[in-house]
Amino acid sequence: MNAIFKRKSIRKFLDKPIEDEKIERLLRAGMQAPSAINSQPWEFIVVRDKDSIKTIENMSLYSKPAKTSTCCIITLFNKKYTDKFDDYCWVEQDMGACTENILLQAVEEGLGAVWLGTYPNEERVNYLKEHFDIPDNVYPYSVIVLGYPTEDYHGESRFDESRIHYETY
Repeated sequence: MNAIFKRKSIRKFLDKPIEDEKIERLLRAGMQAPSAINSQPWEFIVVRDKDSIKTIENMSLYSKPAKTSTCCIITLFNKKYTDKFDDYCWVEQDMGACTENILLQAVEEGLGAVWLGTYPNEERVNYLKEHFDIPDNVYPYSVIVLGYPTEDYHGESRFDESRIHYETY
């Protein structure tokens, strides 16, 4: 559980490219997430081009951490994998697990990362769809901004016993 307790949002990165092997392990971790009816709805766009990263930086007021990133991963869900569902709420849970797996693997790889919320914000979804030529049946769920952190980091404990209830509220 070390990665869980060390993980924190990192927003400043060194100008150092991330090795292909590390990117592949991040994507493998994402694809290892649980999903409803084992639908595995995920797809990914790996973004390394500086101009494309600048596009991500300009997605919203909250996407400025991309400025110093050397790689971003746009997590996507493809509706062709979710046609078994009557309700698409499961996709959000699946993609949340996928995104978190990537964030935890980033810790294992010695990388920093921050999760930029995208879905269901229509403005951000449409912005990414337009700038990255994403098909109609595919939706950007999150953007994970990655890089080598500018300093060593450790997460802080968030354990709060007052939020735990047994048997009833």
